[in-house]
Parts: sequence; C-alpha cells; structure tokens
Amino acid sequence: MDERLMSLAEGQHYPAGTLYVVATPLGNTADITVRALHILGMVDAIACEDTRNSALLLQRYGIDKPLIAAHQHNENEAATRLVERLRGGERIAYISDAGTPGISDPGARLVDAVRAAGLGVVPVPGASAVITLLSAAGAWVETFTFVGFLPSKSQQRAQAIAALSGSTAAQVFYEAPHRIVETVAALAEGLGGERRLLIGRELTKRFEDIHECALSEGVAWLKADANRQRGEFVLAVSGAAASESDDGVDAEAQRVLALLVAELPTKSAAKLAAAITGAPKNALYERALALKNG
Repeated sequence: MDERLMSLAEGQHYPAGTLYVVATPLGNTADITVRALHILGMVDAIACEDTRNSALLLQRYGIDKPLIAAHQHNENEAATRLVERLRGGERIAYISDAGTPGISDPGARLVDAVRAAGLGVVPVPGASAVITLLSAAGAWVETFTFVGFLPSKSQQRAQAIAALSGSTAAQVFYEAPHRIVETVAALAEGLGGERRLLIGRELTKRFEDIHECALSEGVAWLKADANRQRGEFVLAVSGAAASESDDGVDAEAQRVLALLVAELPTKSAAKLAAAITGAPKNALYERALALKNG
C-alpha cells in the first residue's frame, strides 16, 4: 500500500495494553480502512470469531499474526486469557467474521471484561450492515432502533414485534435466509402492511440486492425468485405514525403495554401501563386482551 496513505494512520497514538475493536468488510474485501490495516499489522495478536475465516481475510491483505479464537461459545473464557495478555502490555485486536464486532456479533462480552479490568478499548470504525443499508434508505429513516435478530419461535417473535408496534422510529432487523419469508410475514401481520420495507440482501457482495416496497408486498417479492431468499439480510421497516388513537392510547402507551403483556397477567399489565403512561386503563385492558389472544 502507498506509504503516504499508511502514514495517515501512523500519526495517531496506539497505547499498549489495549483492545482494538476492528470492523472488517461485509463481503467486498476492498471495504477495509487504511487505519484498520495499520492496526491489524501492528498488534501482537488478533482475536477473532472464526480463525479460519479470519486467516483467509488477513491473507488477502498480507497480514500474518497469531490468531486467538473468541466466539459466542467461548467468549467468557477467551476474555479472561486476553485480559491477562493485555495486562502484560500487549496490543490485541478483535475482529468478527464480517462488519463491526458486538453488533449482533461476538465481542461485547470481551469489551465488558476488558473495561471491568480497567484496561483500554479503542474502536476502529468501518463496515456495518446496519449503516450500509440505512445510507441507501432515504429521508423516511430519521431515527431508528436496531433490533437485530428476532426470536425464532413464532409466539415469542410475535410478542417482540408487538412491543415495537407503537414506536415511531424505523426498526432495523437482521435475518437468516431460512427464516426471511416467515419473518417478513410476521412483521406485516404485527406492524401493518402499509409500512415501508427496505430489504438489503448480500450487501457489498457480488449478488447484492436492495429493494423497497410496502411491507405487505415483501413476501411476494421474496417468493417471486428463489434467489431472493438466499444470503444474509438486513431489513428496515418504517415506524408507526405519530398520532393518538381513538381510544386515547398513543404509540408510546402501546409500546409499554406490549412489553408488559409479554411478562405479566393481562389485568396487571394494563393497570401498570396506565400508571406509567397516563393512558385510559379500560382501553389498555382491551388492547392487552387482543395482544394475549393474538
């Protein structure tokens, strides 16, 4: 790489005994920052979600460093070992398989352990599937909530969607190919088919596909071509309209009620939601019954 570009990254201070959380490309290996390459080449070791995938990625950049497995099944144990190495003055980077660690990927518990030990954590920004999709969404996404993966079981998924139904912020989800159709169908049923849906599939990869439609049309679009159900998905759904309903239950009261209904008996959920939001208790009770029976 051009030495002048690398010198831009070299000018910053990189303290020892620090964990560097480094974003890596989603798919296109050219989507890596100069600073990320500098740090990955500078650290003493690289902790990663999958050593095989990371080895192949690093090989593309000509980087050869010791790799340490730190994935969702061993993250706590790996964190203990990594903290000891950081205490010894090493610099260690952490990368997930793609995108930014800790965003529906391993890394968050490692960060917690490092901070709890009084050691430094430095984020090294780069690719993120959430931000990549939203940058192509348009002005309808003024605010958003990143939800990540919804529960795989239908009843729990429906409850989670109901808890989001009153929010005026856009909602952003991740989904796997084998659940994409049922998830979009559940979103349409739980949020209303008139909302806007932006589907991002295989972002930055060879068969990248970005499609916007009404939420009610999402399933039909996916089923129209089997290839549209392949790959990794990011979904953005527009938020609820910011208006109060005829029964005096506004969007925030609906959101609070849905959260409480998932954990409490119907009557208790309605009573507590009324106390929190000031919405009419009888109207909340009727809505709580509908959510329980839905």
